[in-house]
Amino acid sequence: MILRSVYFLVAGLLSFALADVLVTGPVAGDAISGLSLDIEWKDSGKTPKIADLASYQVFLCAGGNTDTNFVQLATLVQNGDFADGNTVTVTLTAGLGADVTNAYFLKFISAATGGTVINYSDRFSLRSMTGTFPAAVQAGLKTVTGTAGPADVNNIQAAQAGDTQDTAPANGASEYDVPYTLQTGSIRYAPMPPQAQTKITAKNASPQWPSSSYTVYKTIAGSPNAATTHTATVTFHTSSREATVAAAGQPSDAAMQKFLNRWKD
Repeated sequence: MILRSVYFLVAGLLSFALADVLVTGPVAGDAISGLSLDIEWKDSGKTPKIADLASYQVFLCAGGNTDTNFVQLATLVQNGDFADGNTVTVTLTAGLGADVTNAYFLKFISAATGGTVINYSDRFSLRSMTGTFPAAVQAGLKTVTGTAGPADVNNIQAAQAGDTQDTAPANGASEYDVPYTLQTGSIRYAPMPPQAQTKITAKNASPQWPSSSYTVYKTIAGSPNAATTHTATVTFHTSSREATVAAAGQPSDAAMQKFLNRWKD
């Protein structure tokens, strides 16, 4: 009887942990040419349902299957609305990464009342990429076999359990994955700034994240609801080496005197 109860408890938790967005395009192992990417998804049939979600963001990622060895290369959808349908077409930048088989996958962050759900697509290839990957991505790709992306993360469970303290994502997720406007507590968390590319391709500047609401106070409003913001530590690395060219020699006394003579009255 006890074993049966434990079985149903575990089965219920697993059912809840399975996320709602199932990416159906690109498919696993797909090789995409060109810089136009068609993204499709559907409701996975698990809790929470897409109908219970408010909005979503989509990121292009590359690297391994853990949050320590993959990188978000670009924001593909900044503030999407599930009511607008289940497909979207985005334009990629060729210099975002390299042409490596099954190096890429999509990251969906879906917002709901009380938390977020993070879903990952299967891996695919982008054949028109002309850039290079940072060392962290290259190292992460060496740990990957097959076409499966990272495991999904459900952050809504903790909020539904009555968590009213500082933001604490469940299932090993990072607090930096929770959209800023959905966080609670005195400390808020912001994601790592994106790594600068080797070329400037953008023609017009645009916000990377949606703006947060604000209130204009005309009287004393009391203590702030957030004291500070922590930004995720940069995860890529740089390398340097000693210059191999000898330093220029010092000018001779005669040359220096000739220079000074130019400034005589």
